[in-house]
Amino acid sequence: MLIPFSWLSQYVDITLPADELAHRLTMGGIEVGDVITRGGWEGCVVGYVRATRPHPNADTLTLCEVDPGDGPPIEVVCGAPNVAAGQKICFARPGVTLMNMHTGRREELKPARIRGVVSEGMICSEAELEISDEHEGIIVLSDDATVGAPLDDVLGDTFLELELTPNRGDCLSILGVAREIGAITGQPVQVPDISYPETGPPVDTLARVTIADPDLCYRYTASVITGITIGPSPHWMQDRLIRAGLRPINNVVDVTNYVMLEFNQPLHAFDLDTVTDRHVVVRRAAAGEKFTTLDGVERTLTSDNLLIADPAQAIGIGGVMGGANSEITHATTNMLLESATFHPLNNRRTSTDLNLRTEASLRFEKGLRSELAPIALRRATQLILATAGGEAAAGIIDVFPEGDTPVTPVPLTVARLRQVLGMDLDIARAETVLDSLGISTHRTGPDRLEADPPYWRSDIAIEEDLIEEVVRIIGYDEVPTTMLSSAIPYHQPNPITTLKDALRDALASAGMQETISYPLVSPDDLARLGAEPYDADGNGGALLRVANPMSTEQDVLRPTLAASILSTLAYNRGHNDGGFRLFELGRAFIPQSAGLPQEVEIAAGVMSGPRYDSNWLSASQPLDFYDLSGTLAAALGRMGVNAAFEADDRPLFHPGRCARVTIGAGGAADVGVVGELHPDVCDAFDLAGDPVVYFELRLADMQAAVSDEAPSANRFQSLSRFPAANRDLALVVPTDVPAAQVQRLIERVRLVERAELFDVYVGENVPLGTRSLAFRIHFRAADRTLTAEDVNRAVNGLTRALEREVGATVRG
Repeated sequence: MLIPFSWLSQYVDITLPADELAHRLTMGGIEVGDVITRGGWEGCVVGYVRATRPHPNADTLTLCEVDPGDGPPIEVVCGAPNVAAGQKICFARPGVTLMNMHTGRREELKPARIRGVVSEGMICSEAELEISDEHEGIIVLSDDATVGAPLDDVLGDTFLELELTPNRGDCLSILGVAREIGAITGQPVQVPDISYPETGPPVDTLARVTIADPDLCYRYTASVITGITIGPSPHWMQDRLIRAGLRPINNVVDVTNYVMLEFNQPLHAFDLDTVTDRHVVVRRAAAGEKFTTLDGVERTLTSDNLLIADPAQAIGIGGVMGGANSEITHATTNMLLESATFHPLNNRRTSTDLNLRTEASLRFEKGLRSELAPIALRRATQLILATAGGEAAAGIIDVFPEGDTPVTPVPLTVARLRQVLGMDLDIARAETVLDSLGISTHRTGPDRLEADPPYWRSDIAIEEDLIEEVVRIIGYDEVPTTMLSSAIPYHQPNPITTLKDALRDALASAGMQETISYPLVSPDDLARLGAEPYDADGNGGALLRVANPMSTEQDVLRPTLAASILSTLAYNRGHNDGGFRLFELGRAFIPQSAGLPQEVEIAAGVMSGPRYDSNWLSASQPLDFYDLSGTLAAALGRMGVNAAFEADDRPLFHPGRCARVTIGAGGAADVGVVGELHPDVCDAFDLAGDPVVYFELRLADMQAAVSDEAPSANRFQSLSRFPAANRDLALVVPTDVPAAQVQRLIERVRLVERAELFDVYVGENVPLGTRSLAFRIHFRAADRTLTAEDVNRAVNGLTRALEREVGATVRG
């Protein structure tokens, strides 16, 4: 929200420089995101248009005789449609630097011949002065502007751009910020008078209000004004609204917006002559009821939406937006002005469901006190009488079903101050601070008091709220730095968190990129995964649905990360044709037959696209199963974990291109799966074309398997000074024996440094039901050069072990 100093200074004297004030406000809990200064128009002054006449050579141009205030009149060529004699305008002399709307650059203004007439200056629009993008017409200043005065003195201003926390809705108003500044600087705050002459007939003879659903409307106040004239609001009001970021409309609507920004209470004006029987009914909408709002959109409502209606039809959505059928027009002469208090959560749900966020709903959803409604109503009625004329009815309509119950006082004690802040603070000082914030107090003992929260604060309810008010005003820097009263607790490591961090680093080091997605997914995305083992019909093992999802794409808690990461891949492939290597660490929520889902920590990853960036030398092959399994093995190896892969078959994957991921001694622990996704799954996610390979690891199973293995896996080993001896060995093994198992048995032999599978053969000269696996085995000793006899002895030993363990024989 923008807070202009020119408006703010009407309520409190600003005695600090803007930057220092912004810092003090931020340290007091009202964060100032930016301090914006508007001005710096040296050479620009207030000019007066003495006369105008058409340009002799152009139908759309006007010749203006401008009085700059300090010399003879100057002839200026102007193309704005709204320029007229008698106006006070923003005049720029030659030599001034302005924004050139044709080039989009700031340039020095020079005399120019335009269609045969020399223009000796410029009458400026907001765009030329860089106030806004509006350039269709010139700026017309108020009649009280002094001709010849520097433009900085008239239009220059300083703005605070606030970034408020949700609990400080009161600072969405100028008065709310003024009260904060008054408390910080010790300056008094001037609250405007709200009285007005009530010369009309009693208000209850002109209109009446019924609240049919008091659970959604806590209080409804209204005034009636007759005989008004609709027209532009005064220039000073338009100027303040524009500086605060709102567009002036007419005198009545501008007053409602003005008071909303001034007091933080939204209001709405109805044309009283369009309200049937002059009877306002606050009720729930009927299911499926349709209503056209002021923006011209017909909306379908539910019974959870609150309507402002008359006996015949709806005329507004409570706390959100009025209706086109009762809006203020130039023909309006009698009006009803609404100031109400609505249920904050219902208001937010309504605005969210209808996708209709307004300045009013922004304020109502944060919660407003009921006491604010009649105060703002009287202020707005006073301003409408001043700007639109008319006669105000005697009294106001005030329907308050719960009644004006007294506010419960909030206690504050010195003992609690000391306990929370860790410092000694006199009760008198706390009392002074609270009084400066408009919080009335009274002593209930020598070291205690009770405070009555003011009508504009809805965030003060408990003693700690008062303590926060005290310390933020006196300054957090006054809280002394003290040591903890007890020893700092020892760090309690979380094994799963440690494993996640290590795996994250390992996968990133292996060239993969981490993504983060929401744990909520769409049931449609899960259905695209194919065979779905999850019951979404509300029976046993049902997916856990969110009661009030933000969108249909975030409806259920995901039972797998596959849908999330495939959606991410599909989105990125639509914007880039490179190779993708993505992974995510997150939770899956596995449905149970009874109770809540089981939360499981999962690591998932996906690869797809060309293996290398395209170049003119050669075409790149697509990433495949071996790229992902190799990357996964390298990442786990970096963590000191030896991974193995055993053939598997699962519905999500392409038949024959899927493997279980095992780790631990002998590959005993099954911790996940890796494979190429089934073409039907790829088509469902719009991933046809290059293969898509996917892995998923269960971290809890992985943690249990690596707890004894990992600590010593990364121990340093010096390089051997002795050469290696290599032998190729072809083994015939049963088809169902995994090559990884054979490799592990070979590498278990004492002199074997490593073994590499380089050939697999099935066919002639190999018995049926077997296959040939060819390994290159590297032998090396740490203390000597191996002889041929040493190698032969080792080969004989490992062939005997392989025959005994897996029935392997050496291929002849």
